[in-house]
Amino acid sequence: MTELTAAAQRALNLMDLTTLNDDDTDEKVIALCRQANSPAGHTAAICIYPRFIPVARKALREQGTPDIRIATVTNFPHGNDDIDIALAETRAAIAYGADEVDVVFPYRALIAGNEQVGFELVKQCKQACQAANVLLKVIIETGELKQADLIRKASEIAIKAGADFIKTSTGKVPVNATLESAELMMSVIRDMGVAKTVGFKPAGGVRTAEDALHYLQLAD
Repeated sequence: MTELTAAAQRALNLMDLTTLNDDDTDEKVIALCRQANSPAGHTAAICIYPRFIPVARKALREQGTPDIRIATVTNFPHGNDDIDIALAETRAAIAYGADEVDVVFPYRALIAGNEQVGFELVKQCKQACQAANVLLKVIIETGELKQADLIRKASEIAIKAGADFIKTSTGKVPVNATLESAELMMSVIRDMGVAKTVGFKPAGGVRTAEDALHYLQLAD
């Protein structure tokens, strides 16, 4: 097996296959579930809007892949700073049956100098997820934070507040995952001594086996 083939296989098994479009339908979500199960194996998860979770759960069960996890998004895509709304959306996602919640960090508040709202938002969403045994991934939107010190600070806040994973991007802004931002976020995980308990996910821009190989090499 070549290095590229091995990377493709590893990436497949770690991937969240995603559809988060305004025109998503039950049929598109069912097709995504089928796509998540390939002859080479299946993805770790699918990521969809909360309202489609029951449809996806049924489709995954019927196709014999109930172990594919279902991720969804909250406070998405703009990362607003209203904690009550983000928490209500997270609780609703849990009620729909999500295995994982990807909450968008209030990155604009951080850019404006407010660190506390991000900490509190992630902390409260984490408490809701933890009570339901649901994984919490925090999207910090590196392409909008731009500056290394802000990317580092957002990563640190998310981890201190209880994130199980930190994730680069929503995929809804002009600049998504880059190797530079990935390296920075992974260095925060290492520096904080949480490499065994906090994961990292790039999102947006990882389109080929070669792309995946570069990120896997960073992580290794």
